[in-house]
Amino acid sequence: MTHSPATQQYREKQAGDLLPGDFVYPPGDGPAAEISSIEVQHDDYGVAALLLVTMVDGGTVRIAVGSSVPVGDGVPAGSGDAPPEAAPDSSASDSGASDSSTSAEADADASAGPAVVVPPRPETPPTYTGPSAEELALIPEPDGTPEAVVRAAAANHKGKNGVQVLSERLAKGINTKSGSCLRDLSDLAFDLCIVLRDPDHALAVADLLNVLPFDGNLDRWASIERGLALSSFICREAGQTERAAVYEKLLRAPESQEEDPFKARINARVRQRSLNEPNLYDKEIFRAIDNGNHEAEREWRFLRLEALMFLRAHGGSKTIGEEELARRIGNELESVRA
Repeated sequence: MTHSPATQQYREKQAGDLLPGDFVYPPGDGPAAEISSIEVQHDDYGVAALLLVTMVDGGTVRIAVGSSVPVGDGVPAGSGDAPPEAAPDSSASDSGASDSSTSAEADADASAGPAVVVPPRPETPPTYTGPSAEELALIPEPDGTPEAVVRAAAANHKGKNGVQVLSERLAKGINTKSGSCLRDLSDLAFDLCIVLRDPDHALAVADLLNVLPFDGNLDRWASIERGLALSSFICREAGQTERAAVYEKLLRAPESQEEDPFKARINARVRQRSLNEPNLYDKEIFRAIDNGNHEAEREWRFLRLEALMFLRAHGGSKTIGEEELARRIGNELESVRA
């Protein structure tokens, strides 16, 4: 017989809990089909929006991340005949035959195979394990006002136009609510460390960003994230592993602040994919090399360096380990400083 939602008992499962090997009922009255793979697709803002579920038979189903779907008990599609249509009239003997048939079908269902085990959904999101007060104390207080920190950093590099332009703009007043201001601070920290080889002043500038909390604004957080990744790199290069670990914990702050457990799991999957398949700008760099555009190549390598530092602050990924990241970072530093 065919096991369709109309004739077979089924249960619902959150889309985010689906796994390859589960049996789901596609839309309509068809039989349950086994899942072979699941792809998470996200919207233009980077938020998981859609699951593309591919079946063993080659069919596909698109499921919104917030949906619940009917799942079966491990009965493959096409196993058995179509369900019998209900008779318009029945006698006592027909009724008895129907009961017998129904009982036989129930026995067949029970022996079809073990049911898919559905793991219980956590009722609370993962607990945020940020740095303790003692760990945060490893980040020193700024030496004066934020503007004074910027002026002190720029004072050692007179004649360097990039740093001077940024510092003059920031010295007029630093507004930590302004996304452009945060970007200028992170650019200044990177220029000081990478271009001018002044990690101490770079870290002092970056710390103006590092202590800012995640407020849900991803555009503003991108600049803070850059500062944290750079600070982790500087401290690890200097042997300050405990301080580096504090920056790395702060970098992960947004990962545990989603209150909905389902969305938290989806976000974790999307985040892991981005770590496993990072954009390292290979095509852009090779195109610049082929065109002989050394300035464009340097700019793309600078972006690759930032991406590698971010991965290293995350402890690497399933595809690139920490040792390999350290080697690649060294190569890119030589390239952008040449």
